[in-house]
Amino acid sequence: MFPQQDFEAQGLAVESGVGHQPLTDAETLRGALNRAAAAQAAVPEADYWVGIEGGCEDLDGELACFAWVVVRSRVLTGKGRTGLFFLPEAVARLVRRGVELGEADDRVFGRSNSKQQNGAIGLLTNDVIDRLSYYEHAMVTALVPFRNEALYRDD
Repeated sequence: MFPQQDFEAQGLAVESGVGHQPLTDAETLRGALNRAAAAQAAVPEADYWVGIEGGCEDLDGELACFAWVVVRSRVLTGKGRTGLFFLPEAVARLVRRGVELGEADDRVFGRSNSKQQNGAIGLLTNDVIDRLSYYEHAMVTALVPFRNEALYRDD
């Protein structure tokens, strides 16, 4: 989005303020907004703060998976969402019982800490889409207001 600029990123673990496994689109977005705000509170001298939250929602009896990305500056907030995909019933059943998606994936696929590796999308696509590339489009769409600041600012 900004090829002429250099950025330095720092990972930071902050609370989402929502359930460990958000189960609605609205709760997932709230978690990403809360994470961006918590990052800003933790590192107020930064120029930008990002919150990422993955979630699920029941759609017509199937469990859909997606994530929200929120980017904040002092004057703008951008939001973007990944595409969604549907979980296999063996994983969905565990998530509906309260098991976090990463743990459910590990149980069904016989893995360990898959959510920090290729994630559910990587497991289900055999890494045609991995966790990193899955979030990439959501990050780009969250940056749209920053690329078009005059159209999004309120002053």
